[in-house]
Amino acid sequence: MIRKLTPGDRETYLQLADEFYHSSAVLHPVSAEHCVRAFEEMMRSEDYLCGYLFEEDGEIAGYAQLSRSYSQEAGGTVVWVEEIYVRPEFRGMGLGRALLRALPELAPAARYRLEIEPDNARAEKLYREMGFEILPYRQMVREMRP
Repeated sequence: MIRKLTPGDRETYLQLADEFYHSSAVLHPVSAEHCVRAFEEMMRSEDYLCGYLFEEDGEIAGYAQLSRSYSQEAGGTVVWVEEIYVRPEFRGMGLGRALLRALPELAPAARYRLEIEPDNARAEKLYREMGFEILPYRQMVREMRP
């Protein structure tokens, strides 16, 4: 089951985000403060960021975050699959696939995007099966930190 995060899910979300950011799926950890701010933004509105929990047999199995932008190139709204995290004991049960299948209903858009670590072959296989393609260009980032 996939359901939206609620205010009562704060501690669960923060624990899941901590697990995710201390896993091999990411390049580096993210501060707890950033996770708190993300949760607050998801509770404030769905304009930019929304969150979902995966539940399996009454247990919390993971979470996902989706963010929105607008792209002239895409001709409309773009939804970024910012994070998909499934706890190890729930992997291989189709939870990530269920989220990707539900994207058009959860967050209608002209384009869906996501990032992947180069050595995450299992995730890449799933994403390709779900219609995602590798882009032929690199992204760049400039961090603005206080």
